[in-house]
Amino acid sequence: MAWLYILYSKKLNKYYVGACKELERRVYEHNVGHSKFTSTGIPWELAYKEEYPDLVLAKRRELAIKKRKSRVYIESLMSNK
Repeated sequence: MAWLYILYSKKLNKYYVGACKELERRVYEHNVGHSKFTSTGIPWELAYKEEYPDLVLAKRRELAIKKRKSRVYIESLMSNK
């Protein structure tokens, strides 16, 4: 299994979109500063997730969301949970 996930940082008022195989571990890594890109937004909250059968499909979904460059789209995804 693989996951598409969206994190939210209250500190930055920003969303981060990613994909991974181990969701809990990945969120933990974002919150301990493992990634330079997200270290400024700690703490990150898991705001949304979608499960996929493999990482390739999760990555495709991640790229499709990022391509839109739209906060409104991300927030609409989360409101349709």
